[in-house]
Amino acid sequence: MTIRHPSTPRKGRGATYDPHNRFAPTASEAIDDGWWQDETPSRIATEVRDEATKSALSWNRSPDLPFDRSLNPYRGCEHGCIYCYARPSHAYWDLSPGLDFETRLIARTGLVERLREELCKPGYVCRPINLSGNTDCYQPLEAERRTTRAILELLLECRHPVTLVTKSALILRDLDLLAAMAERRLVRVFISLTSLDNELKRTLEPRTASPQARLKVMRELNTAGVPVGTLIAPVIPGLNDHELEHLLEAASRSGARSAAWMLLRLPLEVAPLFEDWLVTHYPERAAKVMSLMRQCRGGETYDSRFGKRMRGEGVFADLLAQRFTKASRRLGMQGRAETGLDCSGFRPPRAQGDLFGNTE
Repeated sequence: MTIRHPSTPRKGRGATYDPHNRFAPTASEAIDDGWWQDETPSRIATEVRDEATKSALSWNRSPDLPFDRSLNPYRGCEHGCIYCYARPSHAYWDLSPGLDFETRLIARTGLVERLREELCKPGYVCRPINLSGNTDCYQPLEAERRTTRAILELLLECRHPVTLVTKSALILRDLDLLAAMAERRLVRVFISLTSLDNELKRTLEPRTASPQARLKVMRELNTAGVPVGTLIAPVIPGLNDHELEHLLEAASRSGARSAAWMLLRLPLEVAPLFEDWLVTHYPERAAKVMSLMRQCRGGETYDSRFGKRMRGEGVFADLLAQRFTKASRRLGMQGRAETGLDCSGFRPPRAQGDLFGNTE
């Protein structure tokens, strides 16, 4: 049973309530019936539980993505981005895609060991692994668990290429590993930018690094020789689309040499969560933003078709694509691609260990 929280903003959290878990057999909703009720807490603590990893890599066949495998050290994400398309996945663990997604996290234990086993399978074919598809691998929990660093250590050991996407400055902790991987053409990093407006960032992506911190991360990665690009995502019509060119220019000045963009995606429970967030924080814009989104999605809040879900369609979506293409070309920024990473040096980790062991 899921009890819906009253719709109200919490300090440091993105979602304003917990929507019903669509897999639960029953649901209940709190209403004000005039009787005394407990005061809604203004803060919610983060809880973490461990989950033994059964398999490490996740596989996809989506033509919209430039990779076919990804790795997620955690489930849920404390960054709390209200628009996160991965929120609905939390329902699979009997949790809500709302506040639960950002406050009730799951840390995957034994992940590095499972990854080592999978990389050693006889039929394994080396292609870049993406960190991460459904969570930020450098969210605050990583500072304690260090799972992402252990993964990078293993991938460097066996010369396996990787791409990373993050909104966190914590990635600079692992600059030594990333620089070593860059020397062997084993890594590319993409820093996600959504807005240069700190006030918008504060509610839209409450526990992510500031825009200025992300630009600093790009500069330091670039200085260390680590190939860095930017993802302008999500582009939200009527809210941050006017910043598109400014975001690309800021990223380019900070050392980003490639760029991609993505239109806001609102699958399943994300649509009502985002709309409630809009009404709470930007009531004067809510109707316009949702109207523009429907114009880009064939009259609906979301279109899951390949080729449409990342970019949308219609006049407004086409205009965004044209603006991005024109600005990125002017700045000399290439599109996002996994080409250029070296898969030829891969050696299964156990085999490599045996080789070194026989040198004595």
